[in-house]
Amino acid sequence: SAEGQGVVRDGVCNHSVMSTEQSPEATEISVACPSRPLTVLYDGACPLCRREIGLYQRLTPEQPVTFVDVTDTDSLPVELSRDVLLARFHVLRADGSVESGARAFLALWAAFPGWRWLARIGYLPGGPAILEIVYRGFLRIRPWMQRLAAKWDRGARRPAD
Repeated sequence: SAEGQGVVRDGVCNHSVMSTEQSPEATEISVACPSRPLTVLYDGACPLCRREIGLYQRLTPEQPVTFVDVTDTDSLPVELSRDVLLARFHVLRADGSVESGARAFLALWAAFPGWRWLARIGYLPGGPAILEIVYRGFLRIRPWMQRLAAKWDRGARRPAD
């Protein structure tokens, strides 16, 4: 997780953020504020991820949400490596803090009125820790699920006989 304070100069917000994403010890990283309150950083090369992000993109959020495919951009909105961003789901909040894993999903769900109830349940005491355990379990089977989603996509694109 990350926390920090931002400074706005000439309409640009830069943050000094303490992050524990890459190692257990806190390290300082700089984060440029997105123009939107919540920026979703996702793996666009992952068929499973594309499906899920597509679902969110069709919804109407209460606050603006920006989606950034980290495989398809030269400049990342955070100073985390592409490998780190691809390994787990991340969101960048307007205040410059970076959430990953279960907490990133909770932040995203809270942006959508129809999903907010799920975020509220997830934020109950102990909820984020339990959801993180479930998320880490999902990460273990994610490669298998990606292959399954890719096969499904290939089958869906075949012309009818």
